[in-house]
Amino acid sequence: MRFSPYTLTTVCSLVAAQAYAADPPGEYIVPATQEVDPTRFGGITDKLNDWKVVIGAGAFYLPEYEGSDKFEVRPFPLFSAQFGDRVHLDIRGITFDVYEQSGFRLAVRGGYELGRQEDDSDYLRGLGDIDAGGVVGGLVSYQAGPFELYAEIDKTIGGSEGLTANFGAKVSHRYERFIFSADASGTWADDNHMETYFSVTPTQSFNSGLPVYEAGAGMKRVNFQGSITYMMTEHWMVTGAAGAGLLIGDAKDSPIVKDDVQPFARIGLGYRF
Repeated sequence: MRFSPYTLTTVCSLVAAQAYAADPPGEYIVPATQEVDPTRFGGITDKLNDWKVVIGAGAFYLPEYEGSDKFEVRPFPLFSAQFGDRVHLDIRGITFDVYEQSGFRLAVRGGYELGRQEDDSDYLRGLGDIDAGGVVGGLVSYQAGPFELYAEIDKTIGGSEGLTANFGAKVSHRYERFIFSADASGTWADDNHMETYFSVTPTQSFNSGLPVYEAGAGMKRVNFQGSITYMMTEHWMVTGAAGAGLLIGDAKDSPIVKDDVQPFARIGLGYRF
């Protein structure tokens, strides 16, 4: 099982919702009878609680690859951890907050991109594999109450050697044990990323039967999603979401793309230490 860059971003939005649920703003009171029994985990419970750790598992229903019109169910792990006030870890990698004050946040991060395998879908036969690579990037955001504006930029080292930027707005609202969130964003990609994921070279055309196609830099998609997280107890939570991405520009016109509308749904269960 391999996740596309888009899938990883979406998975991490779910983890982010769980991190918000793990430490929501304002008061959140759960009856004492629902508190964790320290004897269940021994000394590790206190340490994980200090680190603000959320673990769990979930399942995605989404396209086989970015641009496919065939869908599949993929299991995935949920994990997030915060060390102190500045270090955050999730399944995409590690983020370090360089500056945070009055709602502004500036962060740097490192992670990975898993690429794409030819056998991920019958549609990809003859196109070859896209190797995995490391990712370095940055994030800037501004939050005012439940509203947040953000911009991210990521550079892949190895694999596609691509540069992508994601920018958008999101809102979160807590009502009793429910946490609601909505997110709208757009994604820009450079020539390397677009050529790797959406172009068809003469050799690939010969092997796959698809026409030769050259994709250039530009906006490649817009994304919309909403999620609901329910805190069953102080520690257990269940969360679900649905949304869609709309491929645009050279990505939409690629012969690799069978449907420019890319819907998805997901559900997960998490435990906060």
